[in-house]
Amino acid sequence: MKIASYNVNGIKARLPRLLEYLAEEQPDIVCLQELKSSDETFPESDIRAAGYGAVWHGQKGFNGVAVLARGADPIERQRGLLGEPEDEHSRYLEAEVDGLVVASIYLPNGNPQPGPKFDYKLRWLDRLAARGRELLAEERAVVLAGDYNVIPNDDDVFSIRAMATDALMQPESREGYRRLLAQGWTDSLRTRFPQGGMWTFWDYQAGAWQRDAGFRIDHLLLSPIAADRLADAGVDKAHRAKEKASDHAPTWVRLR
Repeated sequence: MKIASYNVNGIKARLPRLLEYLAEEQPDIVCLQELKSSDETFPESDIRAAGYGAVWHGQKGFNGVAVLARGADPIERQRGLLGEPEDEHSRYLEAEVDGLVVASIYLPNGNPQPGPKFDYKLRWLDRLAARGRELLAEERAVVLAGDYNVIPNDDDVFSIRAMATDALMQPESREGYRRLLAQGWTDSLRTRFPQGGMWTFWDYQAGAWQRDAGFRIDHLLLSPIAADRLADAGVDKAHRAKEKASDHAPTWVRLR
């Protein structure tokens, strides 16, 4: 079973690339982020025509997450995270597919830092950790997949100096991510490539793609039961090179 995480950076603008990805790679489950689409304008018919069922949590113009399943309709479990009732951002969607629990996550960017956006990012990480503990208590196969907007380690970025002041690499951001891992989650891509140097994002600016000046912010975390089934993990980097592609490449894990 191949589970992919894909920040599409606007599903309407990238729909041809998404449909191409589904046809070429045929992942079993895809967690999408940054739909930039309201619930009403989500392209369900195009996705269903490609052979995928879907649940989605949209928001006009920004944010938005979805879960797609090949040949099946995901069963929604939860949308949004508890702990901040006034938070209306569409950043978390949890579903079940063939007995596997998956969550599509679009964690706040947090820039500029310091400031209220960074404070919101850290609170969101704490709320995600609270949900993580609840999911682990279920003792099931769970995958937390998405754009975490956290560069966990120095070898997950092309240049430490270039990103030193960015919210993605602040000690508080990294600490929040590590606290989540410490609950018992497995960072699948890090497990597969412990040496680092695997990028999932390349900015559109300053020729970042051409220079391979990227970093790793898309993560698929596995519960212990899911980690026992880990067969492989990787990045479908070729899809970042296509015309009018997202600035993220699909990142995936394969479970037995």
